[in-house]
Amino acid sequence: MAKRTPRHDSDDRPSFEEALERLEEIVHQLEEGDIGLNEALARYEDGVRLLRQSYDLLEHAERRIELLSGVDAEGNPLSQPFVDQPTREQGQRASRRSESQPPEQEDIS
Repeated sequence: MAKRTPRHDSDDRPSFEEALERLEEIVHQLEEGDIGLNEALARYEDGVRLLRQSYDLLEHAERRIELLSGVDAEGNPLSQPFVDQPTREQGQRASRRSESQPPEQEDIS
């Protein structure tokens, strides 16, 4: 397997793949138990930091996802940008709209 050139963000964070590889190394070292307590704690702290960075990278990628909204007449996919708003805010806006609008009357025929 060929080694890739490390790709770092502007703040010198490891890429997602690099972080996962490093996390695997840390887990292996901790499982082996061949390192002292202070070294194990330092590795654990590094692992937690890498885990947070990886989670942030995944969240960022998730926000970039486009939702598939159908296909056009030629069969090409139509997409729309992923709306990056917390669900709670959407629910609050919807409830405010429903409070400001009179309830709809059902047509009973």
